[in-house]
Amino acid sequence: MHDLAIFYEHPAWFAPLFSALDARGIDYVRIGVEGHRFDPSASQSPARVVFSRLAMSSFLRSPDHAIYYAHALFAHWSGLGVRVINGATPLAVDSNKARQLALMTSLGLAVPATRVVHRAVDILAAATELRFPLVVKANVGGSGAGIMRYETPEDLAVAVADKFLPTSIDGVLLVQEYVPARDGTITRLETLDRKFLYAIDIAGGGAFDLCPADACVADGKPIVMTKADPDPALIDAAERIATAAGLDIGGVEVMIDDRDGTPRFYDINALSNFVAKPLEVLGWDPHDTLVDYLEREIAKVKA
Repeated sequence: MHDLAIFYEHPAWFAPLFSALDARGIDYVRIGVEGHRFDPSASQSPARVVFSRLAMSSFLRSPDHAIYYAHALFAHWSGLGVRVINGATPLAVDSNKARQLALMTSLGLAVPATRVVHRAVDILAAATELRFPLVVKANVGGSGAGIMRYETPEDLAVAVADKFLPTSIDGVLLVQEYVPARDGTITRLETLDRKFLYAIDIAGGGAFDLCPADACVADGKPIVMTKADPDPALIDAAERIATAAGLDIGGVEVMIDDRDGTPRFYDINALSNFVAKPLEVLGWDPHDTLVDYLEREIAKVKA
């Protein structure tokens, strides 16, 4: 049995992780999502520790994504006594934006005003309880996928009539007040083992497609990422969110509402394949800290 298995979907994203594991000499195996299968009655597991690197944006790259498949797979591995890092519980939070908002609200944190619907026909009624402009979001999204903005009730009514709306792979949609982020910037706080690791400010000119890992370009405008020094209250909030979500590693995103200065938390992301060009942005490489953590988790299960 291997000490570690990496369950992943996007190989290019994890080249730095694989390089760090190789350099450290860790006994690990790579398990790609494509073509994977498992026997639910099996008593064997691929490794003592499994590290999930499953992206919620995987449905954008293939209709045969493994998001729901992984729920059963991680539960099966956990039942065999495997330590699954970011396993079934964090996955359930990561793959449900409505659940994320409820979790953050339960911790006393502010979130964008939102109504959750499971039928497109109910969007207009939900919108009457909110201020325009608003956005409609897919409950399962990634890299800003499945978000549309509507300026007026009339614009939204036309969109509903014409079915010009986002869709979510689980059929659930969020109707949400558009929050003008102060200076057009959001802050992503990364956590590891429920503790703050680092933070970056991401300026995207109001774009929704904010993916720090591969420094994507939205609407032809580059996304600018800089090292951030968040207020201690935001760090404390991110750590409490990570603890409540059972998040072993993950990012929490927050923006300052330019209307009233309120920090509004809006996303929990369990992937955290780290910022592109970390030495340039952060001055250090978080993969080294991540591998330290993986070595500790391996040692615990081998003890």
